[in-house]
Amino acid sequence: MTATTVSPLDLTALRGRFPALSRTIAGQPAAYLDGPGGSQVPAEVIDAIGDYLRGSNANLGGPFATSEESDAIYDAARAAAADFTGSAPDEIAFGANMTTLNFQLAHAVARTLRAGDEIVVTELDHDGNVAPWLRVAADHGLVVRTAPLAAGDATLDLDALEALLGERTRVVAFTLASNAVGSKPDARRIAAAAHRVGALAWADAVHYAPHGRIDRAALGLDVVLCSPYKFFGPHLGLAAIRRDLAETWPADRVRPADETPAGHRFETGTQSHEALAGFVAAVGYLASLGDGATRSDRLDSAYARIAAHEEALSVQALQGLAAIDGVQLYGITDAARVAERTPTFAFTVAGHTPRDAAAELGRQGIFVWDGNYYALNAITALGLESRGGAVRAGFLHYTTPGEVERLCEAVAALR
Repeated sequence: MTATTVSPLDLTALRGRFPALSRTIAGQPAAYLDGPGGSQVPAEVIDAIGDYLRGSNANLGGPFATSEESDAIYDAARAAAADFTGSAPDEIAFGANMTTLNFQLAHAVARTLRAGDEIVVTELDHDGNVAPWLRVAADHGLVVRTAPLAAGDATLDLDALEALLGERTRVVAFTLASNAVGSKPDARRIAAAAHRVGALAWADAVHYAPHGRIDRAALGLDVVLCSPYKFFGPHLGLAAIRRDLAETWPADRVRPADETPAGHRFETGTQSHEALAGFVAAVGYLASLGDGATRSDRLDSAYARIAAHEEALSVQALQGLAAIDGVQLYGITDAARVAERTPTFAFTVAGHTPRDAAAELGRQGIFVWDGNYYALNAITALGLESRGGAVRAGFLHYTTPGEVERLCEAVAALR
């Protein structure tokens, strides 16, 4: 299935499933273009969280109804995460958020390494896949090397990344899509390069997850992490970890959990069961946008439709913003290359700080971010950190062409 042959999304119907999209600001509809920082959620996710708390709230493993219902939700969440990430249910670990999980996993892996071993990170990444490696490197005498952005279009320089790899490389940590400029590096190429030198391919899929289909096994990834609140679910983190690796890494667990394991060995304490219920509903919502016999098939179909819609929005935004004098857009600006990026746009407006521009758009009901969005390496490499970063507008599948037009008109009015 390709983006040119799929049937379109029914925007009116799907937007009606999101209560937040009916909000108004100063008499105008709110335009939620802050999606890279967190998505809105459909009613079924809200209902699933509330229903769990109302009727099934209990801990796991008890011989009574609400505990058994909680067990079932936990199992359903693991199965949904497996389908969502292209993994097996026993390869899924849940946690508070992606960053917390990544610190935990990085500390575990570092305990298996020797001083002088090397980790490669990139300038394209969110700091959630950089800072954990800097921390463990300082603790264990490891070496961190950073792959740079390519000149011109804020993509990752893959040749430079491959040149950094050597016999001491143990982990290559990279993103599937930049939360700052939208660039999507070639994950298969990076994973293959990592494996050629015996290193792990360790991917941050947080920003990618609402835009593209994740398949850990097919991409050749050893670890992939994401956050459901970026793809229409609750605040939660999940990691898909290759089974044979997770079984060998040291894990910090309370002693009874080792004797009677109820979940993944990298899950500590009691999970947010209500968030797991909401996560199952979020995956169900996404699957409902597609067709097919299985949930995985429906997710494949849904993401093909999402890609077609978002690529059309990207072309519209690139053309609209490029026509505004004084607007500097960062990242891939060629409308013919929209498949290489997500619909996430970092830009500056001459005569306005990013904060002032974002605040003015916010007063008009257009929600955008400003700053570095924790993509510290990328914003620094682009020379923007000392200038307050950039404005960031990001679209999701519920964004309409009218909202993109409204953004471009409002930015033009700033000039």
